[in-house]
Amino acid sequence: MKYRITLDSMEFRAYHGCYELEQKVGNRFQVDLQLVTELGQVAELDRVEIAVNYLEVYEVVREVMTHTQRTIERVAMNIIERVKSRFPQVESVSCTVAKMAPPLGGKLRSVSVTLEA
Repeated sequence: MKYRITLDSMEFRAYHGCYELEQKVGNRFQVDLQLVTELGQVAELDRVEIAVNYLEVYEVVREVMTHTQRTIERVAMNIIERVKSRFPQVESVSCTVAKMAPPLGGKLRSVSVTLEA
């Protein structure tokens, strides 16, 4: 049986952006992550040590967000690569990275990209 782990609306202050000013002053970002993996005996045995530990998943995302990138596409790809590397039992990952109030010259709540692998 497969199950989905969702980390919803993680917020970070980071310095991603194609403009020099964005990389200096930073912005708010929101990350949504969904992981699909095999349940195995996690629920039956009730053993966290054989589950995908979502605290550790959060820490992977938090650490990736500290490395400045020019595009949010690269940020999402980095998150997916790191999650899959750290948790080989994860079969698929969907990652949405949103830049809140992007500097586009008008009022806009956010712009986001979603990558799936």
